[in-house]
Amino acid sequence: MGVLKEFKDFAVKGSVVDLAVGVIIGGAFGKIVDSLVNDIVMPIISTLLGGHIDFTNLFILLGTAPEGIPHTYDALKKAGVPMFAYGNFITISINFVLLAFVIFQMVKVVNKIRANDAPTPPPTPEDVVLLREIRDSLKK
Repeated sequence: MGVLKEFKDFAVKGSVVDLAVGVIIGGAFGKIVDSLVNDIVMPIISTLLGGHIDFTNLFILLGTAPEGIPHTYDALKKAGVPMFAYGNFITISINFVLLAFVIFQMVKVVNKIRANDAPTPPPTPEDVVLLREIRDSLKK
């Protein structure tokens, strides 16, 4: 029973619960950023580069593809064909950079709010100020 009590104490600690909430929200936020990259950013980039470019389907075959399988990333991956999928890497890298930038901006805002909410220190008592003045005048 001691192990169960220890586990219960561990599991209901505030930091563990906060971590669980953070992981769940992070997963949902990752999906939002994924959609931002795939549905908004990548179409703009492909238009700027002169046409419809799907970075996911940029790859180099390292083996031979079986007959009848379309030459798309998803179909070839499902068929187990070895390929150098640099386009998928580009998409995931852009996804990471955007996610890191958004998190950075969120941390900046939270830090600014915390700085504004930080309690101002109480004024120094007059006797301490007087003692400091005496100390400073004795140093001269």
